[in-house]
Amino acid sequence: MVETLIQNLGEIHNNIIYIKRDDLIPISFGGNKARKAINFFREIDEGNYDCVVTYGSSSSNHCRIVSSMAAMRKISCYIIGPQEASKPTFNSILMGWLGAEITIVPVETVHDTIEKKLEHLRKQGRNPYFIAGGGHGNLGTQAYVDCYEEIREFEKQNQIHFDYIFFASGTGTTQAGLVCGQLIHGDNRRIVGISIARKNPRGRQVVLNSVKEYLSEKNYYFEDEKIEKNVVFVDKYTGSGYGTNNIEIEQTIKDMLFTHGIPLDSTYTGKAYTGMKAYLIEQGVRGKNILFIHTGGTPLFFDELENIN
Repeated sequence: MVETLIQNLGEIHNNIIYIKRDDLIPISFGGNKARKAINFFREIDEGNYDCVVTYGSSSSNHCRIVSSMAAMRKISCYIIGPQEASKPTFNSILMGWLGAEITIVPVETVHDTIEKKLEHLRKQGRNPYFIAGGGHGNLGTQAYVDCYEEIREFEKQNQIHFDYIFFASGTGTTQAGLVCGQLIHGDNRRIVGISIARKNPRGRQVVLNSVKEYLSEKNYYFEDEKIEKNVVFVDKYTGSGYGTNNIEIEQTIKDMLFTHGIPLDSTYTGKAYTGMKAYLIEQGVRGKNILFIHTGGTPLFFDELENIN
C-alpha cells in the first residue's frame, strides 16, 4: 500500500482543511496516476510483457508516469495522442525524454491507431500490455479503494473524521475507488468529485459505470439508489473545458504556493481546489473537516508560470 502525507492547511469558510499529498508518491512527480500505475506495472512484471501501449493528451499525467515506469524497466512505451490536445507541455517533454514513442492522430482515429499498434507489435513477436487512458479500469479503481483505506486509518490514528473529501475528477476511477471504499465500509461522509472537463450527465455516468463494474467484479451488492446517492460529480467549475484557466484558478495557485509551498496546476488540482472553495461557500458548508486529495500534475504547474501575473 502507498501511504502519503495528510497535513492541516488551516481554515476556509469556518471549515478545517486538510490535504492528502498524493503528488509526493516517489515516482516521477507522483500523483493519482502513479498510484494506479503501480497496479498496472505489477501485472506487467508478473506477465513478462516487453512493452506498454497507452493513450492521452500532451498534458496527461498518466502518460508521463507510464513513460517513467516503462523506462525504469527498460521496456518500450508507445503513446497515442489526440491531435486536438497536442500542444507541447512539460509532461509531453518528459514523455519524450523518458523514451516514449508518441504518435499524434486526429481524435476520431485514436482507437483504430491503438489497435493497429498492438497488432503490429504482436506480429513483431512482442508482448504488449495495454493501459486505457488515465488508468481507467478496475485496477485503477482499486488504487483508490486502497487510498480510502489509508484515509480511514489516518482518521483512526488521529481521532478525526473527514466530513467531505474533494479532488479533481477526470476519467473517473479515482472517484470510483473512493466511492467504492465508502460503500464497502458504510461510512457517513460526502465524497465530491470536481470535474476538470466533463459535463453531466456523461461525466457522472462514467463514474457510476466504474463503481458498478468494480463492485460486480468483487461480488459486492448495493442498491442502485444507494450508489447513485454516493456519486457526487460537480461540473460547475470546468470553465471552458479541459486545460482552461481563469483568474480565480491563478489566484488559488499563487495562494497555495505562497502560503503553504504546495504547487497546484490549472488543468487538475488548481481547478479542483478553486471549485472546492466555491462549493463550500455556495452550499453553506461550515464547521466541517474537509480533506482535499492532491492528485498530482506538478510538471503542469511550470507550464503556467509565464501566464500567471
